[in-house]
Amino acid sequence: MYGISMAHLSLYRKFRPDTFDKMVRQEHVVRILKNQVTSGAVGHAYLFCGPRGTGKTSVARIFARAVNCLSPVNGSPCGTCSVCRALREGSLDIAEIDAASNNGVGEMRDLREKVQYPPVSGRYKVYIIDEVHMLTDSAFNALLKTLEEPPAHAIFILATTEPHKIPATILSRCMRLDFKLISEEDLEKHLMGILDEIGKPYEKEAVAAIARAGAGSDRDMLSIAEMCIAYSDKLTYEGVTKVLGAADFTDAADLCEALLRADLPAAIERTETVLSQGKAVGVLCRDLLDMLNRIAVAKTCRTAERLLSLPQAHFARVEAIAKEADGQAILRAIEILSHAETDLRFVSSPRIRLETAVMKIASPAADDSAEALLVRVNALEKKLAEGAARSEPVRAAIPAETEKPAREPEYDFPTEEPVFEEALFADEPPRAVQPPRETVREPVKEPASPAREPALPIKEPAPPKEAPVSPPQGMSAELLFGKFMRLLRKTSRNGVLFTMCSDLEAVSEGQKLILLTGSGTVLRSLQREEHVKIMADVFSQLGVTDFEVRMKGEAAKTEKDGIAQLKEDFKNYPIEFK
Repeated sequence: MYGISMAHLSLYRKFRPDTFDKMVRQEHVVRILKNQVTSGAVGHAYLFCGPRGTGKTSVARIFARAVNCLSPVNGSPCGTCSVCRALREGSLDIAEIDAASNNGVGEMRDLREKVQYPPVSGRYKVYIIDEVHMLTDSAFNALLKTLEEPPAHAIFILATTEPHKIPATILSRCMRLDFKLISEEDLEKHLMGILDEIGKPYEKEAVAAIARAGAGSDRDMLSIAEMCIAYSDKLTYEGVTKVLGAADFTDAADLCEALLRADLPAAIERTETVLSQGKAVGVLCRDLLDMLNRIAVAKTCRTAERLLSLPQAHFARVEAIAKEADGQAILRAIEILSHAETDLRFVSSPRIRLETAVMKIASPAADDSAEALLVRVNALEKKLAEGAARSEPVRAAIPAETEKPAREPEYDFPTEEPVFEEALFADEPPRAVQPPRETVREPVKEPASPAREPALPIKEPAPPKEAPVSPPQGMSAELLFGKFMRLLRKTSRNGVLFTMCSDLEAVSEGQKLILLTGSGTVLRSLQREEHVKIMADVFSQLGVTDFEVRMKGEAAKTEKDGIAQLKEDFKNYPIEFK
């Protein structure tokens, strides 16, 4: 024979508050109701609205007992008087109606008949109608008459999560009290108090993870906590992660690091590894967003360790990734994954959609959006700064008296610059200062008078400015553009301009140099006045005075128009175009 044991109560039922003082937050609601109970100015209809699990039904039950208590204590029921005992054992004076299953007009008509009977043990009959927004239009009309002219002993408490679905005629006859989501800090305190009471050992990081999973709902948090408590003897962070079905912390961290470092092969490989373990695509997407959020917090907030409440080793890992990652890259990754999470509900192949998002994040060079361009610019500036930082210690190590005066390069390119310079300028004559031109003096006409006046001193013309170096004859547009990029890198500190110019293609159109781009954003930026001035200064040093930035389609159109014009002008001559 099996022994009969007492039925198990869930945590959210066992620890449901029975007084206003035990409520978790909602102070604005509790204060109003306590003052009404103390002063005796109790209304006839209340509307409790707010997210699920925030205490609407619990407050309604406490208030229903408080208005009937013979000697309320600070606005809460005493729990010892005869009325409190009768209500605790079960009384007809407090009736709870689930509008989700009793939403017809017949139930509301039955309520109208029963509300006329006086209370049995207390002063009021309290009707708590939960999920009131589920009532039909006819049921609302039947309830409306009762709310307009209720008996003096009747109090109605309507609870709902969707107040916008309730007719305005009902809303106007109720005192509306809005419940708010509960902060993670308050949820943690509540859960730790319950764990201490039941004698369950726990890790603070595990409690923080459960509170974060509760998302502001006390009931949801306690439901999750009950599963985690049954998982192992001690409540640990690893156990909570496994119960919640989240991806392994190391896998999520490694994948986010590969994404932010634009390591496409590693990102795809780790994505395939996690999905092959049976992880749902939607869960992995949410885990990546959660990890990226932690990285963003660690990068921007000084109190990130307290806000995230992660184990020390996990926080150190997140902090290391945040330190190396670019802020714009983190923001771009979050935006792409957020769009992917929305699309997962409608696509037929969620795995392909997620992998596409991963490839897009890890390949900023293949993305012509402004966000991807900023990521590439920041990465380039970081490399240039690292190169400059590496050159400083070497220079400082040379004693001052033995240091030879030499021109230091602006950036650290120890092997590529000399080779590139020799190859690029091999066909150029050495630059030399041109000698001043001889001054040509015109003969001075003598006056008609015999007395000869002295000739006026002739001003010497100012020495000409150094002419720009002309490009070597026969130099291709590609080679000339290569010289331009190298000179731009040396003379300009504008990293954005250098990055945009690196994607251009150079072609010649007679004596004019045409720079082609396939991005309208790059074209508009290069046509700005400050960028045009810098490019013109650099090109002038190479002897180029006529250049233009165009879209690729426009160049093809111009070439096509030129060929058509030649055919029209020389239509009587056979011309072959190659």
